[in-house]
Amino acid sequence: AEAGTSEEPRDPSPKEFVYGEEDFIMPGTGWEDEPGSVPSRFDRALLESWDDRMEQGLFRYRLGPLPTRVLPGPLRLVAQLNVQRGTERRPPQPVRSLRQPFDPTAFNFTRLRPGELLLRLRRVARAGGRGCPGEPDPLLVAINASPLERGHVLLLPDPSRGLPQALTAPVLLGGLEAALLSAHPGFHLGFNGLGGYASVNHLHLHGLYVSRPLPVEAAPAQTLCPRHRLWLLLRGVPAPAFLFYATGPADLEAVARDVCRAAEHIVDTGLAYNVFITRGEPPEGAGTGAGRGLRVLLWARRPSFGSKASEDFNVALCELAGHLPLPAAPLYRDITEEEALRTIHEHLLPEPELLRLGEDLARLLAG
Repeated sequence: AEAGTSEEPRDPSPKEFVYGEEDFIMPGTGWEDEPGSVPSRFDRALLESWDDRMEQGLFRYRLGPLPTRVLPGPLRLVAQLNVQRGTERRPPQPVRSLRQPFDPTAFNFTRLRPGELLLRLRRVARAGGRGCPGEPDPLLVAINASPLERGHVLLLPDPSRGLPQALTAPVLLGGLEAALLSAHPGFHLGFNGLGGYASVNHLHLHGLYVSRPLPVEAAPAQTLCPRHRLWLLLRGVPAPAFLFYATGPADLEAVARDVCRAAEHIVDTGLAYNVFITRGEPPEGAGTGAGRGLRVLLWARRPSFGSKASEDFNVALCELAGHLPLPAAPLYRDITEEEALRTIHEHLLPEPELLRLGEDLARLLAG
């Protein structure tokens, strides 16, 4: 997550993007090669402005089509070769604590140049003057200057607030709503916490388009606390996760609040966390007759402080979800599902510890 380095752009002002619930697209419209796949107003605004900034040279490298393959194996992990991100991205900030305060002297998003800002997302007031205590934070959409894919962006609350990289319910709610503004089924959002390979300690979400389905979108889950929409994804995914599920816009505020309460508890226990937002099947899995909703995955993991040169790739939100951006051609060519899972699982909790944490979270949310 970082800024670029080039000259000031021609039009430095982010475009206002005002939206309401009528702009939400719950199921998505299909993959790009499927009939009926039409980008939304949000998709068009984001991708057109992103492409414009690429043409202006605001990124650290020019991103062309990336080699992509599905690894053989039951999980169908998606591997993607991105050599330039591995060599040209800004070195991540040193993270030494799960509750590291914001440091205004380190790189942060107040240093973004105006041209790196694409959109300013703002929710219209609720119809009929109906107030809502859980209004989303307005979010700025900025380029990630070392992109994983076309359309890779950062979503930021007001940078001048100097918030550290600890998820808040209003910011997460804004991210959940942004997910529903896209018609693309592979538009995902996510969050890397401190100790979970966050590279900048200034509150931000990632948003990116992935070209193939991921295993976390359909794997069935077991119930932990149904009243608070909490399940456990234990099988059929690269990394077991706590799953929160929204069937529609009316669930988003409660899901955002519960995810953040659970994340705070995870940090209290000395663990790091990552979050991933995707459209997906109901927790019971496909074939239940219910339509697709919004899945929010919360991973508890052992903290990673500093980089580990022995690893082939860092294990952050994309890798945990089954999307593997890889920095070297031999690794991309040769990696197997078994090898990828071995690296991912080094950061995870043993299953008995995960199940105990799940029981604690169920009690916390039910209390």
